[in-house]
Amino acid sequence: MNLEEVARRANVSTATVSRVLNNASVVRSSTRARVVKAIEELRYHPNLHARSLAGGKSRTLGVVLSNMENPFFFDIYKTIESCAHTAGFEVVVSNTDYRSEQLATSLRLMIGRRVAGLAAIVSEMDPLLIDELSATEIPVVFYDVGTPRHNIANIRVNYRQGMEKVIDYVYGLGHRRLGFIGHHAALGPINERMKSVMDAVARIPELEVRTAAGTDSLDGGRMAARTLLEGGPRPTAILCVNDIMAVGALRELRDRGLRVPQDVSVTGFDNVSLSEFCYPALTTVDIPREQIGRAVCDYLMAKSGKPEVPSPEVLIDPALVLRDSTGIAPSA
Repeated sequence: MNLEEVARRANVSTATVSRVLNNASVVRSSTRARVVKAIEELRYHPNLHARSLAGGKSRTLGVVLSNMENPFFFDIYKTIESCAHTAGFEVVVSNTDYRSEQLATSLRLMIGRRVAGLAAIVSEMDPLLIDELSATEIPVVFYDVGTPRHNIANIRVNYRQGMEKVIDYVYGLGHRRLGFIGHHAALGPINERMKSVMDAVARIPELEVRTAAGTDSLDGGRMAARTLLEGGPRPTAILCVNDIMAVGALRELRDRGLRVPQDVSVTGFDNVSLSEFCYPALTTVDIPREQIGRAVCDYLMAKSGKPEVPSPEVLIDPALVLRDSTGIAPSA
């Protein structure tokens, strides 16, 4: 099925069909209705890639995420998708599962599709890939990796500040034996949270901390909590790198008959919806996913034609959210 067949069925020129597909206002309503009817009858699907090549502009954004199973990444994606659709853009998405080789493959495929802009909401990144993206001239937004360049914006979260707020809070509750649950410790944004915990130990001599790691998942949090509980003196507070792993840790504590927070306090990070609705509700650190998603869209849309381009670097200060999963340390 092609444009010419639609034009013959509607008894109009191919140029008129093209104007209807591009929602041009110069087409009379009666003519537009005939063309739309012909499109529906023939089940015509326009070749969007070919149209973008011919018109020199794409109406598609590419989004690459580290882990679609983690609500944190999915929330950001949903905001980007909503903003893009409102502005008449489509979105293609790819999941890397924290694999740098998959990230490179996904980004290169999207460049091949001539996307109007790219968002990399990932924790893994090769500096050589940043150089490659910079050379394409395609607008790109990174989340917590890379540095701003002429076509690259960066959204950063002050993870250190967020984790320090957690540590100061549990220290004030009398906790001195801490456990930390993480994943992919070699990746910058993840390592920053663990490093903040270790630096606190150096800053506050009374603190003891043991660490455990698992996959970025509910089961990964559960297994990491098991490692902490079986590997030495029981921590009075378990600090988790994100909410999804914290919920997994809650399950392990519950299965062992331990009460939260009476026996062990637990904290998360991100403040996804699950943290509020699990039991007990998680004390966590709020990372505003909608703000991140809107910032991504603002930059990419501006680069695609809006007159004012926002700042290429955004720094977000996280806020501590107190709920039921933390309390006074048992020994206090």
